[in-house]
Amino acid sequence: MRILRIIPLLWVLGLSCGGGAVRNNPPVVDPTLSEADAQLGPGDVFDVRVFGEQDLSGTYRVGTDGAIDFPLIGSIKVGDLTPSQSAELIRSKLLKGQFLREPQVSILVKEYRSKRISIFGQVRQAGTFPYENSMTVIHAITLAGGFNSIADKNNTTITRVVNGRPVRIRVPVEDIGEGEAQDIYVRAGDVIFVPERIF
Repeated sequence: MRILRIIPLLWVLGLSCGGGAVRNNPPVVDPTLSEADAQLGPGDVFDVRVFGEQDLSGTYRVGTDGAIDFPLIGSIKVGDLTPSQSAELIRSKLLKGQFLREPQVSILVKEYRSKRISIFGQVRQAGTFPYENSMTVIHAITLAGGFNSIADKNNTTITRVVNGRPVRIRVPVEDIGEGEAQDIYVRAGDVIFVPERIF
């Protein structure tokens, strides 16, 4: 599986592998990332696992009112809660209702449909895409079909709202692909722009 994931990355970046070793730089942990990126919203899909209780485990989609219907408990408002907060809410309600003695609940988000990113400029398929947890710039460019032939890859920018104000971040994507820079995590709501190369 690792090899299959590397091949599309090389295609997106327009790289060719020589005899040298490929350097693997881990993504940069962006200090501007906030808890809001993990909060659940309408349309989001996640798996709930209650240890030892198969009937209580399943896949749920957050409704337009921010709630889900959970067995034994009924309607639970999870909108604007993180997965861990939602798991704790379900655990506490199962415990309070005396349905289980020591419930162990975990949540794994499958799709963040309530959050989007936008990619414009010199990519093959510009547009708006669903945000995914731990998404990086390389991953985002892949969703947009990769770069066009005239893309200025090293001058790719992210426009992000930080503390209510827009901030532009330059991302040297070509350098990232060559192992000379580290990839950057994308945040929900980011706008990625790839300019045209000046010949």
